[in-house]
Amino acid sequence: MNPTSSFDVIIIGGSYAGLSAAMTLGRSLRTVLIIDSGKPCNRQTPHSHGFLTRDGETPGQIAAIARDQVLTYPTVSFLSDKVTQAQPSDIGFSVETQSGHLYKSRKLLLATGLEDIMPDIPGFAECWGRTILHCPYCHGYEVHGQPLGILANGDMAHELVRLIQNWSPDLTLFTNGPATLTDEQRQFIEQLGVPVDERSLTHLIHQNGRLAALAFTDGSIHELNAVFSRVPFRQHSDLAVQLGCKLTEMGLIKAGEMGQTDVPGLFVAGDNSTPFRQVAIATANGVKAGAWMNKEMIEEDIALKFSVVSG
Repeated sequence: MNPTSSFDVIIIGGSYAGLSAAMTLGRSLRTVLIIDSGKPCNRQTPHSHGFLTRDGETPGQIAAIARDQVLTYPTVSFLSDKVTQAQPSDIGFSVETQSGHLYKSRKLLLATGLEDIMPDIPGFAECWGRTILHCPYCHGYEVHGQPLGILANGDMAHELVRLIQNWSPDLTLFTNGPATLTDEQRQFIEQLGVPVDERSLTHLIHQNGRLAALAFTDGSIHELNAVFSRVPFRQHSDLAVQLGCKLTEMGLIKAGEMGQTDVPGLFVAGDNSTPFRQVAIATANGVKAGAWMNKEMIEEDIALKFSVVSG
């Protein structure tokens, strides 16, 4: 690939949303460059669920199959690199990579994902995505009916108790210190028969990410095989901010139904712009963004052709 090249679309992020958009654009005869740094947020999750035809496969297997299929389209290229800068250019956008290469495109898609921020609890990060679970739709079936823990406090604890009790009647809420529940929330949780454990954690006992027990400051432990929890996140990349995008109160990139942002020609897809962090949804959003970018380019090309003819 030349040090400087131009494309119809550059896609930053080569996971499910980015690859899905690339396939849609490749089938639309568009020249596409996918640039991926190789650090998807679900890289340590052993199995992905809820995606038709690929239920139970590893996230890496699904991405590898998708990449192979996308790259059969001759107008689509894949580059392993990291984009460090993005800005407007004479044709639309230009991006610079960590290796020092510059690429230009008419449209730009950010499929950059999110970065989860782990709490300072030894063992938590190692279990995250394996036995510390964030989504019951992704992982709840595999642990349904088992004794489960919820590690949360306040409003999030109340929300997770309401949700997870559908998958198991044997729940314990661990608040890791004094509970910040309102009186109404505590009463509701008690009525569901969910104990509230306010002991402070010291660490998680696990083997290669397989949770065995929660350990507390009083020296006791509580044996469990799985815990549901939510962690804060941040954008995996600051490129959206560089380009002038707005973020929602949740910290997601503000975008329309088809992935269009407030910056003309700039689109987003995947976890960076939706609270629904599932492979199927990321894939669908990639299709929509790819189709809408192609539609915009068709309309631009027609308008240019007519202006030349009339001129």
